[in-house]
Amino acid sequence: MPHTESILRILDDALGLQGRALAFGPETRLLGALPELDSMAVLALVTGMENHFGIHFDDADLSAATFHTVGSLCDLATQALARQGP
Repeated sequence: MPHTESILRILDDALGLQGRALAFGPETRLLGALPELDSMAVLALVTGMENHFGIHFDDADLSAATFHTVGSLCDLATQALARQGP
């Protein structure tokens, strides 16, 4: 997945995981598996991704499934970047 390393760094920072997220893989479960991923952390994560990638997510882009795994977050970034174009 092309954006995994960036997503892991953003996730680690937004959730205050002190480097733990850097060992996560695409299949690592997030929502429901990480107590740190609460509503405020979701906002910090979304904002961090938007700022890092220079993109904006519509409300329709965000659902519980979006935060299910690291891979689903990477897919979200990939799709938003593809819509944005070159």
